[in-house]
Amino acid sequence: MFRKRYRQQIPELNTTSTADISFMLLIFFLVTSSMDTEKGLLRQMAPPPQEQQQPTEVNKDHVLQVALDASNQLTCNGKPVDVRQLADEIKTMVMVNREGHVITIHTDRQTSYEAYFKMQNAIVGAYSSLREAYAQKHFGKHYKACNAEERTAINDYYPQRISENLKGGEP
Repeated sequence: MFRKRYRQQIPELNTTSTADISFMLLIFFLVTSSMDTEKGLLRQMAPPPQEQQQPTEVNKDHVLQVALDASNQLTCNGKPVDVRQLADEIKTMVMVNREGHVITIHTDRQTSYEAYFKMQNAIVGAYSSLREAYAQKHFGKHYKACNAEERTAINDYYPQRISENLKGGEP
């Protein structure tokens, strides 16, 4: 006698609502999380040249020349410096010549992004610390806690005057 073999059925998970739950969790995390938009370098482009605009004369004593060569060596007015010394040099220059200073940045095409951004962070950090000290002294609060009018006054007191040049051939 032959016996009939019955295949055993393996129970399956009910996954009908899994997609709905996943979608709802995704929406929940997108709505409740904040996205940090304060990334990148804040720079204001120069206005387009007008026909009657005359070139501005800059006193050479008020120019701070920062250079970053192909081997990532950072120099300030021809002297080798590290990023901390660069920030100190910038603070000194800006405090002495608030209105007439210019920081010129010369970079080589072979400069690494890491060295470039360390240099940029030192420059931005120098301005930030000067502006923070001014806000504390004159408004009694942190720069970030100041309203738009106070920030404008602080930025006008310590304006960023930066000129960037690229060395090493045509783009």
